[in-house]
Amino acid sequence: MFEADAGRREAMSKVDTAWLRMERPTNLMMITGVMMFSGPLVPAAIKQLLGERFLAYPRFRQKAVNTPSGAHWETDVDFDLDWHVRVAALPGKADKIELENFVGELASSPLDHSKPLWQFHVIENYRGGSVLVARIHHCYADGLALVQVMLSLTDTAPHPEKEAELVKTWLKHDGGNVWQRMLEPAQAGLGKALKVGTKVYEKMTAMINDPSIAADVAREGGEITRELANALLLSDDPQTSLKGPLGVIKRVAWAEPMPLEEVKTLGRALGCTVNDVLLACASGALRGYLRDRGEDVDGMTIRATVPVNLRPLEHAKKLGNHFGLVFLELPIGEANPLRRLERVAACMRELKSSRQAIVTLGLLGALGMGPQALQAPALELFSRKATTVATNVPGPQQPLYLTGVEVNELMFWVPQSGSIGVGLSILSYNGRVHFGLIGDAKRVSDPDAVTARFAEEFEKLLLITLMEDWESDIAAADAEATLQHNL
Repeated sequence: MFEADAGRREAMSKVDTAWLRMERPTNLMMITGVMMFSGPLVPAAIKQLLGERFLAYPRFRQKAVNTPSGAHWETDVDFDLDWHVRVAALPGKADKIELENFVGELASSPLDHSKPLWQFHVIENYRGGSVLVARIHHCYADGLALVQVMLSLTDTAPHPEKEAELVKTWLKHDGGNVWQRMLEPAQAGLGKALKVGTKVYEKMTAMINDPSIAADVAREGGEITRELANALLLSDDPQTSLKGPLGVIKRVAWAEPMPLEEVKTLGRALGCTVNDVLLACASGALRGYLRDRGEDVDGMTIRATVPVNLRPLEHAKKLGNHFGLVFLELPIGEANPLRRLERVAACMRELKSSRQAIVTLGLLGALGMGPQALQAPALELFSRKATTVATNVPGPQQPLYLTGVEVNELMFWVPQSGSIGVGLSILSYNGRVHFGLIGDAKRVSDPDAVTARFAEEFEKLLLITLMEDWESDIAAADAEATLQHNL
């Protein structure tokens, strides 16, 4: 099969082309994943597994080739699995800080574009177990699809039945996606948005150079084009130390996992979603970090671009990029944790009725059609409107095994684009929530100072909830009084 495909070329989709061309030394377009294990991994067994399951996707034998006239996939006739699977050992105490530093170095190192753009690193000495770090270029697929690819390498038992499929035990139905309710009204306009992509390209340069044109479109255009114009007219995000010139070094950190059931219980008590609670905690963590640096953030709101899946979950393993982006407001200037949660929840409800995700998918397609000279100013225009990228993926709520070894923890980060220098990642697995941050070293020199605050922010919300009267609605004003009296 491989020999028959040798040298074969296949046109790359316009959206995938856009992600390929977004690569910059300051923001590499890699999705980085970390899987921690309870016991030792055997590198030979990992290679065999990847050969059987990962390479069952023919795309991962292909190189991404970019040319002035477009991009295409080309089968690598010199494919060598040994080059793509590396074995490493952590220095010193081989503990969390050493692993975070190692992952940060990998996230700062570009993949070799003369080969298929992915690599796995097996770390043999970590807390009595092992770690598998994956790096895969965004042009192969979006984050949700690649998380599913990674999970397809695992089993639900140490010695599974042959051909057992994780998808049957994890994805019971499409509704498992935290964004699904948002997408139901939006997906009806998906075809229209993709068609609009060609029209977007025709008008993009004029809109970027003259905001008044976007204002006219916002007043007079149809629903989809009006949403695009409104996105173009968003104000730039306020200046904090999280925004500014980027370097080429990334830092990563993650918090100790939290019990998912506690988050669910809190969400039910406060009448909001798990997603609302977690993103409000992330907002509080960023607020505390900036205040400790002496920055005045009171009254300030920053935005996160949030990837939104635009296909049924069971189709995610088909690879490719099929998602849009929405701008979520993070009220870091709000001191009251409950009021902060209320504002996040309100913004989420508003986004559910918008077409932002559909519009940005069409925009990415338009950028993939056009010359790279157009992409840079368009990318910079949109990246100025946000400070961070935030992802929240619901993973399987049961133990997973890879080559018979149990997975203890999961974490991943999608790349940031343009001048955005911070990425937040929330992933739930086996009854626990994992929160991580990746940041440009110039913007976040100590990401552990942010991630350590995540649990503290949750504990504040929990304290407020436990001390209020559950017989009536818990209001932000009640929380203010509780905080002043107890904290």
